[in-house]
Amino acid sequence: MEFQVVQVSSLEKVRAQDSLRRDEIHKKTVLAGERLSYQICMKADSRMDVAVSVESGLKDAVRLYMVQDAYIDVPAREEDMEGEDYMTLEPGFMPDILVPLEEQGNRLAVTSRTATVWVKVDVPRDTPAGDYRIKVRLLPVDMQAAKAPAAEDAAFTVCQVMDVRVIPASMPEQRLIYTRWFYADCIAVQHDVEIYSEEHWELIDRYIAAAADVGMNMILVPIHTPPLDTAVGTVRPCVQLVDIEKKGDRYEFSFGKFRRFIDICKKNGIRYYEMAHMFSQWGAKCAPNIMVTENGKTDYMFGWHVAADSKEYVAFLAQYIEAVSKELEAEGISEQTYFHISDEPTLESMETYRTASDIMRPLIGGSKTFDALSNYAFCENGLIECPVTSVEHIHEFLEHDVENQWAYYCCGPEKVFPNSFLAMPSHRVRVLGFLLYKYNIKGFLHWGLNFYNSCVSKYPINPYVTTSGDKAFPSGDPFILYPGRDSVYGSIRGEATYEGIQDMDVCFALERHIGREAVVAMIDEAAGRNLRFDDYPRNREFLEGLREAMVEKIEKLSAAAD
Repeated sequence: MEFQVVQVSSLEKVRAQDSLRRDEIHKKTVLAGERLSYQICMKADSRMDVAVSVESGLKDAVRLYMVQDAYIDVPAREEDMEGEDYMTLEPGFMPDILVPLEEQGNRLAVTSRTATVWVKVDVPRDTPAGDYRIKVRLLPVDMQAAKAPAAEDAAFTVCQVMDVRVIPASMPEQRLIYTRWFYADCIAVQHDVEIYSEEHWELIDRYIAAAADVGMNMILVPIHTPPLDTAVGTVRPCVQLVDIEKKGDRYEFSFGKFRRFIDICKKNGIRYYEMAHMFSQWGAKCAPNIMVTENGKTDYMFGWHVAADSKEYVAFLAQYIEAVSKELEAEGISEQTYFHISDEPTLESMETYRTASDIMRPLIGGSKTFDALSNYAFCENGLIECPVTSVEHIHEFLEHDVENQWAYYCCGPEKVFPNSFLAMPSHRVRVLGFLLYKYNIKGFLHWGLNFYNSCVSKYPINPYVTTSGDKAFPSGDPFILYPGRDSVYGSIRGEATYEGIQDMDVCFALERHIGREAVVAMIDEAAGRNLRFDDYPRNREFLEGLREAMVEKIEKLSAAAD
């Protein structure tokens, strides 16, 4: 029996039919507190079952995943995409889903089509500097047997070794504020549980933990159901955390569910919070769908039928935001909270956005406002504190040296720029980190952590059948988490984004020694150009070579400082 195995970079995407003739890696140098990821890919000329185990002084820090394929139904929507750095422009399958190998009893089937184990090592921050070895042992097993054979009894054993050098320096605390929008309603629908039942709360906990595991430190909080991707005149399942009752001209607010939600976020290391948008999407013309109880009847008192600047809604907002703000202060998170006004307003809607901004900003105290928008005129008119700008338009904003500049991508751009579509190679996802560092971007936002609906949420979709919102978006755009068996699965794209954030953190670690200007110069020199969001090397060698050079320099400078 022929058995092939290679150990490759996390930036490789090895598809089922691909050859395993790849550049292998067996050594890595990391900072204490850094995550190291790599892959072990296997093929056999006839079906065999393999048990996977780890031997290492870092064993407790190692997690193993089986890589599963996701279906690409829309590789890209634009035409003339040849040469635009996609792995495929045809529908098909792409490795992406990371299923904990323990769910499979730490076993997987190997055939003539590539089977891959993703190895994730979270090196503890207190790990002493030195050399460590991670040995992943692959044993053939009888799947009907109660346990795998001992290593010495196996017909053959294959061991893949990674030598890890931990340098005498630690990763700095993540500075980037990072959010992908969290949809509590999609969790309830996908897992078929009642909203805010105990089962739903447990799943919310798991999804937020999975988000935090790939670097997210901000969560969209559904104080009311977020008015996002909802067809005009319709409602999404109500996930409103704040219970509201109207008594005459006054409103009473109950925050029990809100407090439980914030407790889950804090437990999972979330540090920043964004309140659901206070006005409708794409122009702030209407109030969001908000449930209110009056005279014993609970219904949508506000929504598409209520103008954004109506006296009733303005009067409600004054009381609502005051109550929310007091609760944020009680939770100790008001200074880490951001309020949305309306998502992606256009120039044509600037006056309605101005009205909404004028209503909101005096009410939020020490919190901030931010929104996704791509026209600098909103900043010129003083309507936004933290513009969240598409990477496609961000260089116009950067010319004005905005103090609290954020970035995002959403549905596009499909050409040239970084993004995280399934059909893209992983280097196009990860390059974001060096770009965010170079241009001093404070935060990154994406619209889809777990959006499992069609366009404008007309109906739920099966994320294992369509990854495009039923052909509305490029595949992979709506989510980086997949619903599992009463659980949630991560993705290669989520990990590649996190590796980009770690690249940014390595830049900050080096900056302590040589200063920001020297780090930026090192990035541009490695790129061989003025690195821009629309001009960067399209290969993994640039990313891995630059990171290794930075870590080597940090090691030398740290040793000299001692």
